[in-house]
Amino acid sequence: MKITILGGGHGCYAAAADLSEAGHEVRLWRRDAAALAPLAAAGSIILKDANGSREVPLAMATPDIGQALSGTQLVVIPSPAIAQADIATAMAPHLADGQVVFLPPGTFGSYVMARLVRAAGSRADVAWAETGTLPYLARKHGEREVNVTVRALRLPTGVYPARKATEAIAVIRAAYPSVHACGDALSGAMMNAGPVIHPPLMVMNAAPLQHFERWDIHNEGTQAAVRAVTDRLDRERMAVREALGYGAPHYPLADHYDNDQWMYGDAHKQLVKSGDWREHIDLHRHRYITEDTELGLAFLASAARWAQVDAPVAHGLLAIVGGFLGRDLRHGPRTFEALGLAGLDRAALQQRLHDGERP
Repeated sequence: MKITILGGGHGCYAAAADLSEAGHEVRLWRRDAAALAPLAAAGSIILKDANGSREVPLAMATPDIGQALSGTQLVVIPSPAIAQADIATAMAPHLADGQVVFLPPGTFGSYVMARLVRAAGSRADVAWAETGTLPYLARKHGEREVNVTVRALRLPTGVYPARKATEAIAVIRAAYPSVHACGDALSGAMMNAGPVIHPPLMVMNAAPLQHFERWDIHNEGTQAAVRAVTDRLDRERMAVREALGYGAPHYPLADHYDNDQWMYGDAHKQLVKSGDWREHIDLHRHRYITEDTELGLAFLASAARWAQVDAPVAHGLLAIVGGFLGRDLRHGPRTFEALGLAGLDRAALQQRLHDGERP
């Protein structure tokens, strides 16, 4: 299958290498031509995992998004949600009927990007899908080298508009057999693990993150008190899912730490053992704040407001992060209110998610 990867981060390089090795024709787009140049010149990525290190050829590595999207069947965007607006604007003129766009994860980006693409003038009949986490725990180790510690075993995926779910899921599963349908895009967004894992880790590790040059929030930074807050936040997420009408499985985050039933299987020990997450984290600029808190947690808190679910941990963490950022995160760009959903009743919301916004 012809697959395009949009972005230049850890997950993007992992996806390009992994899907190429699986036999797909993969094009990698990155807007930073200089950063892409070493990979484009070599024509391959070095993939490292439990099976060792090897060169994986790529069909294309280009800073030309039109070239990257031409004739492709599946577009995978494992980039942070903060990049979605720019990517949507760049890709809008080049999308074609029948293409499927997959956001792992999306932070409700399937809905957001679909609207932005339409606002930019595109009338392409495209399906947008999102899941709860990246298909890989991965880190780049060089200009064209990526280390994959874990591959996801289960990727619950929602589709916007949901009327396109059957065909969209079939296309995505051809690349990622671990994908399974979980309903509409809001259901997929409510599977997002980042806004549950990362805000408590950032808030409760704020002092060591600012004191030490490098700190592993998943190792020393994950202690009993942190787990207690994370578990309570996740129970709020699952309560919101239930209130929105979505049934199990909810993929409780406790499974990530306690057993092998979560999206990555029994991955936490491997994550810590790899050492790749002992890193410098800027409390103001890291994506755990700009993506998972300012966008993802704010979205979860707004969904709780709409569904009238009590979510004190979500709102409290959002207030604390807003305190050190110096702004009120309740009024950010990715809330029910900002997206024009707060005024919809349940039936209207379900219809919007199923049908999409008609021209």
